[in-house]
Amino acid sequence: MRWQPDELRRTFDEAVWGSRLGALPRRRARAVRLVRLALVLARDLAGGQLTLRAMSLVYTTLLSLVPLLALSFSVLKAFGVYNQLQPMLLTFLDPLGEKGIEITHRVIQFIENMNVGVLGSVGLALLLYTAVSLVQKIEESFNFIWHVSRSRGIGERFTRYLSALLVGPILIFSAIGITAAVTSVSVVQDLLTLGPVEWLAVQAGKYMPYVLVIGAFSFIYVFIPNTRVRLGPALVGGLVGGILWQTAGWGFALFAATSTKYAAIYSSLAILVLFMLWLYLSWLILLFGAAVAFYVQHPEYLVAEAGEPRLSNRMRERLALVAMSLIARRHLEGGPPWTAEALAQTLRMPMRAIDIVLGALQAAGILARTAAEPPGYLPVRELDQVGVKQLLDAVRTASEDRFLSAGHLPVPEPVEQLIARLDQASEAALRDLTVRDLAGALPEQPGAAVRPGPRAITGA
Repeated sequence: MRWQPDELRRTFDEAVWGSRLGALPRRRARAVRLVRLALVLARDLAGGQLTLRAMSLVYTTLLSLVPLLALSFSVLKAFGVYNQLQPMLLTFLDPLGEKGIEITHRVIQFIENMNVGVLGSVGLALLLYTAVSLVQKIEESFNFIWHVSRSRGIGERFTRYLSALLVGPILIFSAIGITAAVTSVSVVQDLLTLGPVEWLAVQAGKYMPYVLVIGAFSFIYVFIPNTRVRLGPALVGGLVGGILWQTAGWGFALFAATSTKYAAIYSSLAILVLFMLWLYLSWLILLFGAAVAFYVQHPEYLVAEAGEPRLSNRMRERLALVAMSLIARRHLEGGPPWTAEALAQTLRMPMRAIDIVLGALQAAGILARTAAEPPGYLPVRELDQVGVKQLLDAVRTASEDRFLSAGHLPVPEPVEQLIARLDQASEAALRDLTVRDLAGALPEQPGAAVRPGPRAITGA
């Protein structure tokens, strides 16, 4: 039997995307999830967004590299450990071979010639802005990967970024110094002479670069995005990104050693070209690991079609009813407020869809966000004072004022009468139903009264 390409594709799509994972056996569900993850990651790379943002980060890095290192150099110089900056740069540029040594020497020379005292207040402010702009661009790229539309405030950005830029180098080199001090102790040196301990030390030294890079990537995946990233997905992304980065460094070193054609074509610019290529590859791997962490934490985005999943009108109304039912029930039980992330995980819906529905209910004055981080959602009024019809109308008419409202559409008289009949029918069917009815009856415990929930928030 000959299989046609279209038939093979339909069979493959049905096997990968046609089944619900919850209905499959555990082993098969894991295999299907891995295949979906690989296909979605390949689609993201082919789509060009990750590569485009990696190129943007290369440009920003070239502008921010010297100010960023100068800022770290000033902090390290105050603590007397600035000599460790050059070995750190050499380690990062090691795949470039001898050209990496030359680039490190040039960069260190630029930093040493930079006199912060001569810059003045305006120059110092521009120096800080240039250094912070790189981290800001990284956050924007990570927020895009994590489907986060809200950015941090300017104040929070500067405090968060400057703390990382100023305190981060101190912690890194303090850890290096403590490790060196511990290994120089005579007791530790005597232990290292033992056979098993020496073998473990050799193996640890062999795999320690991988461990450090994986830890650094995992920390970035937790620290940078403007959302709560769980440690497990961050470690998975850090594992994939760290192994890829170390392996890519080995392969790029071979490429740089044999790239004599670049020197013949670009002459003295060959060093800059190789440096930009290595920066691009490093940023692409970092973003790829962030995408892995995102899909591990949000498997609901492992879908066949690219882009943000869009809800139909029926699904949007149904999602609003289900979400409000959960929020109302938790409110009556006196439990902690539901967060958007918790609702997305419980309902297995995309985070963007949850944000759209909750934003519509908040704009209509039905829900209010708490000041916690991440924010929770609570009813604004008593549950029996909010009708189900009002809830559905809030979702149906969301964002009409920003684009087109119903009044801008010329409607013939028969259509107007039909719309009025539909509204009257829904009003009659839902007249006696409130949000309190969506929560359902609370289970009664023998010998104990139902605990009242927290008081509703007054005001929108």
